[in-house]
Amino acid sequence: MQRAFSFALLWALLSLGYTANAQATTDNLKWEHRYEEAARQAAADHKPILMVFAGSDWCKPCILLRREVWDTPAFRDYAKEHFVLLELDFPRFKKNQLPEEQKKYNEQLADKYNQEGLFPLVVLTDEKGNVLGKTGYQPGGPDKYIPHLEQLLHQK
Repeated sequence: MQRAFSFALLWALLSLGYTANAQATTDNLKWEHRYEEAARQAAADHKPILMVFAGSDWCKPCILLRREVWDTPAFRDYAKEHFVLLELDFPRFKKNQLPEEQKKYNEQLADKYNQEGLFPLVVLTDEKGNVLGKTGYQPGGPDKYIPHLEQLLHQK
């Protein structure tokens, strides 16, 4: 009996370790949540900022953009080399609510960069906050979205 319990415990711990490792491997793309930190990093790395205004728990195109683009290995590999990522979420469900300070912060950035209240809205800026381009959800996954972002960056 003890041997079976020990084996079950070992199996559970190994499974947890694998799950945690898989999570770390798939979530290794860092999203900032403060513009100042993103701008500091963008200046240091000489990269533009990809700022996303999303409604993570209510906006279907936001959810599709995350699933079809942001969470793909192709986008992760591309983004690491080309962008500093900034996510500004506006969840509606009580269980997903952000701290009040983050809500106010996100609203201030929305007042500046998303006056139309569009979701999702992807805003590309330089480290000084100058807008380089804006877009939203585009179907077609990373194979279409990455060239679309490149086009926005080089349109000026």
